[in-house]
Amino acid sequence: MEPLILTTRRLRLRVPEPADTDAVLAACQDPDIQRWIPVPSPYERQHAEHFIGRTVPDGWCQDTEYTFVVEPLDGGPVIAAISLHHPRVGAWEVGFWTAREHRGRGFMTEAVTAVARWAFTALAVERLEWRAEVGNTGSRAVAEKAGFMIEGVLRAGLLNKGTLRDCWIAGLLPSDLGLPSTHPYLPARG
Repeated sequence: MEPLILTTRRLRLRVPEPADTDAVLAACQDPDIQRWIPVPSPYERQHAEHFIGRTVPDGWCQDTEYTFVVEPLDGGPVIAAISLHHPRVGAWEVGFWTAREHRGRGFMTEAVTAVARWAFTALAVERLEWRAEVGNTGSRAVAEKAGFMIEGVLRAGLLNKGTLRDCWIAGLLPSDLGLPSTHPYLPARG
């Protein structure tokens, strides 16, 4: 799939490019990002360069991961990153981080909703999942505000820094956003 640009009322989501290396490097110095997101720690320039120069284009070329950086629609710095990846048949997973100085303004909720709508309409995704280590309340708040339904805790469901950790899991279906699904859905009763 060719890289594209998504827009919302306030944001532009686009494919990261080499000029974003410094912004990604700076954001990933945040102890909270290094704590909760499975990025290398310490996070060095080589990691940002590999992410932008190799991981991102490979994901787009192979249709296995679609990564965007998030910036203000009217121009400005990279404020976040978000990606969709295909960990298993039937579902895609969303992951994201927001630079510390841009948290608390609803940017990531807006970005997650835009990526979810795109996934459901352009990719015919039938289920979108979100996972985060138990305790990552900021990420959980974003997921819930974007319409994800918390479905439980997966024991040892997330590998971060060489350690398996319990994680929350939530799901979002096209119908949760008022969109049609490729297949009918018959929920369990009671």
